[in-house]
Order: sequence, then structure tokens, then C-alpha cells
Amino acid sequence: MEVSLIEILKVIILGIIEGITEWLPISSTGHMLLVDEFIKMDVSDEFKEMFFVVIQLGAILAVVMLFWNKMWPFQFKNKEESYIKKDIFSMWFKVVVACIPGAIVTLLFDDYIEAHLHTPVVISIALVVYGIAFIVIENWNKKRTPKIETLADITYKTALIIGLFQVLSIIPGTSRSGATIIGALLIGVSRVAAAEFTFFLAVPVMLGLSLIKVIKFGLAFSAAELVILIVGVVVAFVVSVLVIKFLMSYIKKNDFKVFGVYRIILGIIVLLYFSLT
Repeated sequence: MEVSLIEILKVIILGIIEGITEWLPISSTGHMLLVDEFIKMDVSDEFKEMFFVVIQLGAILAVVMLFWNKMWPFQFKNKEESYIKKDIFSMWFKVVVACIPGAIVTLLFDDYIEAHLHTPVVISIALVVYGIAFIVIENWNKKRTPKIETLADITYKTALIIGLFQVLSIIPGTSRSGATIIGALLIGVSRVAAAEFTFFLAVPVMLGLSLIKVIKFGLAFSAAELVILIVGVVVAFVVSVLVIKFLMSYIKKNDFKVFGVYRIILGIIVLLYFSLT
């Protein structure tokens, strides 16, 4: 089976949307739900379910490339001189601590969530509620000075609290980055440190989810399915690089309220569209 040009164009559009929405706290699920209504991929439901998760590998690769020096603890200058950055090792242990609550909840309730909560109403409510939360928290933060300015200042306790907030992202429409950033802002983490820790968290979380979906689907990909998957991952990677650079530059001078407003508008659009169709 050959992949048509139309099908490739659909995958490119989905890759662009994934690359944009995965890192901005605006819910990739909400966007994918809307786009899927208009761009129907000519694939099985099982493959599409897997594709929407595994395409995130492109986004992960973008993070790893851009933050390699902050993420890779082994440093080699030459054959005689090499060393380990203990602070990076420590950060990864904190990431593991932050991932534990989400991993437990996902393993216990992922199938139930997918079967019962992947609905337009749930997604719309989550979009609006967390949009309002961003606006309220950022207004509140105007009078506060962050207690945790940099990634290195994050403690194990802080990491665990952020991890508990990440559990909220299992609800469709919440946004994984949105939940972790809101949690971090509430406990006094600066915007830049919150975003960077979200990137760290994304690597094991999204790798784990992708692995689970691939195992569930099986490795018997057709040639067409493999092409679709590769194109989607590559496009998501390229777009993610641009979006991450934009986000890190943007939040140095601006707050997250604009994303809150956008979430509220999108939530209303999703609810109205699916109520009228």
C-alpha cells in the first residue's frame, strides 16, 4: 500500500500541531480532537491512537538536542580527562521522584480515562478551568518573588509536589506542561525554571507512554504506517525546536496569561462545535 500525497499532507499538519501544542501549555489533546474532526487519516483506529502518542518522540528529540548540555551528565574533554556532573545526576533523580505519582496513576487508570473521559465536554471544561487558573495565578504572582529561581534550586520536595500536579494531566484537555507549570508557579518556582523542569519531566514520561502504546499496538507496521509515523515524528521535531526556543525567550519577559486566554477561547470553541454537530 502506497501513501498518497494527501495523506502525507495530513500527517505534516498533525506534526506541526503536535510540535506547537506539546510545549505550549494549551493542550495538544484539545487541538488534536478538533483537527481530527476535519483531517481524517486513512488508517485504523488502533494505529491512530498509537500515532497520536508516538509522534511525541519528535518533540522529545527536540528537547534533548536543545538541552543536551543540561541533561547529559557525562563530560568528555579528551582521552585523559572526563568527569561526571553531579548536579545533573541529582536533577535526574528529582525527575524520577516527580514521575512516580503520574506513573502510578497512568498504569492504574489510563484505560479507564481513554474509554470514558476522552470526550469534548471533559476536554472543554479542562481547557477553560486551567485557562482561568493561569490568569488567576499569574495575577497573584505579580506580588510575589519566586523562591526558586533556577533549575538547580529545585529540591526533592519541590519535585514531588510538581509531580503530584502532573497527575492532573491524565485528564484530557489539561495539558501535561500546563499542569506542571501551574503547580510550579503556585509553590514559588520561576517561569523559566518551571518550563525547564517540565522539559526534563517530559523525556521519561513521553518515552514511557510511547513505549506502552507501541507495545500495545505491536511492531507489525505496514510500510505505509511506518512512513506516516516517521514523517509525523520528523515534522514534530522540527516544529518543536522552533517552539521551545520561542517559549524560553517569551517567558523571560512575559507571563503565561495569554495562554490562559487562548485556552478559554479554545475550550468554548470545542464545546460549541461538538454541541452543534
